[in-house]
Amino acid sequence: LTFPLLSVTLLVSFGSSMLYGYSLAVVNAPAVPIKAFYNATWSRRHGHGLAPGPLTLLYSLTVSVFALGGLLGSILVGVLVARYGREGVEGGTGKKGEDGDGKGTEGLSCCLYPTRNGTLGRSALLVLLAGASMGFSRDLSSPEMVIFGRSIMGLHSGICLSVVPLYLGEIAPKSLRGFLGLVPSIFICLGVFSAQVLGLPELLGKDRYWPLFLSVVVVPASLQLLLLRCFPESPRYLLVERNNVHGATKALRWFLDTTDVQDEIEEMREEQRSLSSVETVSVWQLLRDRSVRWQTLSVVVVNAGMQLSGIDAIWFYTNTIFESAGIPAPHIPYATVGTGAIEILAGLVGIYNSSSAQTFFAVITSLIRILMAHCSQTMMNRTFKTKKYISLFWASCEGKQEGIDLSLPCPAGVPFLMTAELFTQSHRPAAYIVGGSLNWLSNFTVGFVFPFLQMSAGAFCYLFFCGVCLLVALYVYLIVPETKNKTFLEIS
Repeated sequence: LTFPLLSVTLLVSFGSSMLYGYSLAVVNAPAVPIKAFYNATWSRRHGHGLAPGPLTLLYSLTVSVFALGGLLGSILVGVLVARYGREGVEGGTGKKGEDGDGKGTEGLSCCLYPTRNGTLGRSALLVLLAGASMGFSRDLSSPEMVIFGRSIMGLHSGICLSVVPLYLGEIAPKSLRGFLGLVPSIFICLGVFSAQVLGLPELLGKDRYWPLFLSVVVVPASLQLLLLRCFPESPRYLLVERNNVHGATKALRWFLDTTDVQDEIEEMREEQRSLSSVETVSVWQLLRDRSVRWQTLSVVVVNAGMQLSGIDAIWFYTNTIFESAGIPAPHIPYATVGTGAIEILAGLVGIYNSSSAQTFFAVITSLIRILMAHCSQTMMNRTFKTKKYISLFWASCEGKQEGIDLSLPCPAGVPFLMTAELFTQSHRPAAYIVGGSLNWLSNFTVGFVFPFLQMSAGAFCYLFFCGVCLLVALYVYLIVPETKNKTFLEIS
């Protein structure tokens, strides 16, 4: 692992992946003041407040519209990465098939040269727009601006959740692909934890601070926008798609911190030769291609299963879940922070084990643990409801169990990493569109329906998630092969 590889991995994870986790959890703490803002604005406009049902519906839309934006982003990502590249800096002055004056920009001191922004750089501008919209929504008495900002944040996340693992998967040696692919998952956990900590009453959890709380996302995005230009484009993208051998070689030498990159270049050339007579396929062509049928079905099952496992519903509505379990209201913010801390620790363990663990085995065991967590939640919630009794000890146990449910990096990170590993360059953009679309549609469904499911089914609402986890674990065990230490062509 070289310093350049680690640096770019941390930067894109901090400026992109972490914002996804933050956006998942940021609507949890300020739910009450946001609802009060919606109700007060509606009353001023129409002369009467909102009934509990429509108010819950409006807030559920605020939460779940994030996923609709993500759906749009996942659909656009294939076009964006083909047109603008992954990160944007090509490391040379040439166009496709040429190197300009033949000298290029030695040393890849990309910060010193004017370059075009890639997909990640352009998507950071969306965060600035969303942050401004949500930050000024209360001053302008506009709930629509909150909903619009949430949808734009979803658009950004939909793009980056595909581009970040794609970029990292293409720049990493195959021995480090799993390790670097899980780093964004840790930053998703850090994003959730950051939202939980900032949502404490002592910080931004006060009612008057919720617009600032929602707009904090502009800070990481601005930092990424400034520093991303210092890093080169994906070598695989440069060689395979743009035929820029000079730029790919220099990028590889920069990332791997060595001049001996011949083996990597030959692997990319082999993939390029295998794809020389094959054009990039569309989504429709991907779905009809029998040669990649099992890969496509695996992406569908794992992406949909990750969201329908219930993880994001718990992130969205942690306070509501703890309240229904009987935890006293003053203790809920701190129990929530405890779950975030456990989540990060479990994620770090996942990173540590990624060098030796098999990918499909990690997915199966993680899904089984989530299933056990949901069963435990159901039993504990039923116990609390029956006995009408809760203590700090039980609050910590519920927080720990919730943390186990939230803290598994494998389900959260593997679908995006798996998509990059299961497909060759020609099928990869379409596969990301399919997987990302199902991911976000399932996210929207769970985020929108969960409050009503909880009201109607009570503690038994978690049993649905148990069934999903069991079915996905069985599918992965029976169908999905191991991808560790294999090239893209060997896997496909």
